[in-house]
Amino acid sequence: QLQASGGGSVQAGGSLRLSCAASGNTFSSYAMGWFRQAPGKEREFVAAITWTGGGTYYADSVEGRFTVSRDNAKSTVYLQMNSLKPEDTAVYYCAAGLVVATSKANYPYWGRGTLVTVSS
Repeated sequence: QLQASGGGSVQAGGSLRLSCAASGNTFSSYAMGWFRQAPGKEREFVAAITWTGGGTYYADSVEGRFTVSRDNAKSTVYLQMNSLKPEDTAVYYCAAGLVVATSKANYPYWGRGTLVTVSS
């Protein structure tokens, strides 16, 4: 089970850190991904990290502003979001899969989302 938290409202240029806590003892075996869905739009890839944490991947739209990390001892993955823009407004979801990927089809396990609202 995955539980995302840390969303909220922030002004453009601000920062937020999302967390996704996993239950169970197999967290370290899974690649983790972050996706987001804005109103009226498809859910899109944001960032992903390998099970070791040694590899990270980002959507072009967040590259250089967002950082994904994980703490396997705490069964938690993080998404540090800096220099937020109004277009980053969305519900953010964390997901787990056996292989790191940018496609949501590769992630069978999903948490409930957390809303991020960025005002101009």
